[in-house]
Amino acid sequence: MATIDQTVEDRWNAAHAATLAGDEVALLVYRSNLLGGDLRITNFAGGNTSAKAMMRDPVTGEPVDVLWVKGSGGDIGTLTKDGLAQLRMDRLSALRTRYRGPADEDSMVAFYDHCLFHPKSRAPSIDTPLHALLPARHVDHLHPDAVIAIAAANDGEAMTREIYGGEVGWLGWIRPGFELATKIAALAAADPRLVGVMLGGHGIISWADTSEACYRRSVGLINRAVKFLAARAGRAAFGGPAIESAPEAAERRRIAAAVMPALRGLASRQTRKVGCFVESEQILAFAGSKDGARLSAIGTSCPDHFLRTKITPLLLPADTPRDAGALADFVRPLFDGYAAGHAAYYKAHAQADSPPMRDPQPVVMLWPGIGMFTFAKDAATARIAGEYFTNAVNVMEGAERLGGYKGLPPADAFGIEYWALEEAKLKRQPPERALARRTALVSGAASGIGLAIARRFLAEGAAVALLDVDAAKLADAVRDLAKRHGTDNVRAFTADLRDAKAVEAAVEEASLAFGGLDLLVNNAGLSIAGDVDAFAIEQFDLMHDVMTRGSLLLSQAFVRQLKRQSLGGDILYIASKNAIVAGPSNVAYGSVKAAQAHQARLLAAELGRFGIRVNTINPDAVIRGSGIWAAGWAADRARAHGVALEALPQHYAQRTLLAVEVLPEDIADAAFCFVGGALSKTTGAMLPVDGGIAAAFPR
Repeated sequence: MATIDQTVEDRWNAAHAATLAGDEVALLVYRSNLLGGDLRITNFAGGNTSAKAMMRDPVTGEPVDVLWVKGSGGDIGTLTKDGLAQLRMDRLSALRTRYRGPADEDSMVAFYDHCLFHPKSRAPSIDTPLHALLPARHVDHLHPDAVIAIAAANDGEAMTREIYGGEVGWLGWIRPGFELATKIAALAAADPRLVGVMLGGHGIISWADTSEACYRRSVGLINRAVKFLAARAGRAAFGGPAIESAPEAAERRRIAAAVMPALRGLASRQTRKVGCFVESEQILAFAGSKDGARLSAIGTSCPDHFLRTKITPLLLPADTPRDAGALADFVRPLFDGYAAGHAAYYKAHAQADSPPMRDPQPVVMLWPGIGMFTFAKDAATARIAGEYFTNAVNVMEGAERLGGYKGLPPADAFGIEYWALEEAKLKRQPPERALARRTALVSGAASGIGLAIARRFLAEGAAVALLDVDAAKLADAVRDLAKRHGTDNVRAFTADLRDAKAVEAAVEEASLAFGGLDLLVNNAGLSIAGDVDAFAIEQFDLMHDVMTRGSLLLSQAFVRQLKRQSLGGDILYIASKNAIVAGPSNVAYGSVKAAQAHQARLLAAELGRFGIRVNTINPDAVIRGSGIWAAGWAADRARAHGVALEALPQHYAQRTLLAVEVLPEDIADAAFCFVGGALSKTTGAMLPVDGGIAAAFPR
């Protein structure tokens, strides 16, 4: 169960490394990716690595010693050369003469930019001096679970001596920065035996003369800590279970899907958030344990952990109602209490120059027997918060084996969480896009209009669940979108809209994937033409079942989710010009689209008091990329109009007032216009996107 007992594999590939020989920067990137690829070694954006390499000064041509080190906000697991800061060692070394002590700590950071070797280098991080002041050519600073368990144990210093026999020094907690760097450098200079230093409550820093030696040293030091912990396994993790039994996995997910929108609504009272649900064995053991409440109150110790998770989680009582309706009222006072506690923590430790208090709502919520819910600004950040808290749980479990876990004193934790330099890093982040923090479900999303809308929403910052009946096309679409926008932001679900249970399940799974939903696009459809006297009633029923009834089923399930969140939302119906214009041989499609258009108006009238807006877009002749047109509708229409199939788009363009072809992206633009903020006070509207057809003007 406890990954903290598993040995870290040495994954250095000598043959691959040989292809990089002589390129210290390439070897640094390779080493970094190996270390960052294992979450037990360090989390996303945690830790940093470096190499010192001789470079040619572009002006003088003279050789210059350059420190290449992970830049601010980077991640060693996905690091590339562009993610490295490049700084001149001669200038970094000269900074020693500028440093007067801890009071100078923050002011030293401004000097790092004056040490850059390349003017367009990635911004240096606060940990730059940890690497610069050590004479070794290669340095790793990591946050392995097994190591932090020792660093956060009550007697961590003595255990460090026992494990490493004098090869690794010890430093009690010191905030990252120049002071910590000078202390580490002094320890290394005073004892040539040292190959690393354990940082109390924080992690480990180690060094060597080659990239391979540094990697193997880091792995070796971690595995010595793993072995030490494994030898002390045996007692029940976290004091053993406090709850008699937990629901089976399927039931846990059903409960989580039902209640997560309510939790999201409470977590979003100050700023809207996206969620992630975790039900791992380790999290379930911790949340449902006898010691879970005590350890949760202590909170995380490593700064990299609590900057993502806050110091403490919100631990829900085991008897929290599993019914979504009762849960919100039960849990709301707990959220209020957590926020009040954070406000008291801020008030107790804030100084005159402290940044303003941030959102006081919990990031991590633990529910005994159910799992962990995390909420953050986007899907990736919510997932990463869960990963960090899982690491913190591993650390707690390991430290408890060793006699007891201890966290940072609240004042020290506050000094990191509300550090002016941390605030400056937050302010350097790019502005949020228009649909940031929002989640969408798009039906008929494997091709055509639906895919274009999904693509546009993703580009505008939303997380998007794609729903379609064609699993193969859907897989291709999701694969392409995930490459562009990240796997965290894209989910795929298949369902036949005629199946009420399948629709309900798809909406609940989509809601669970992101913590809740904000936007629904009713786009799925099909089209079959025919004269009224020859048209099969079964085909008529099929079209109404998929589009009229299917849209209503999706809207019903979606609205139930929105009411649990209390955050409002948007529903868009992709109807058609045929919702208004009557034409021959089109009784089924035209009546279906008219029904959809009026269904949207009826929902707009009903749902406005819940902050839910419902609007309709009427396209016409969107041929390119359309599954409907490719399935035979285009060929049928070409025959009806007496034109060649390839000439059909231009034929439709010429009948419009603007003489333009309508593309899927044009409908996506209209969809974004409705939900992107420009029309936030509009509901019940119908917008034609048809190139201009006078008979289709809404009236």
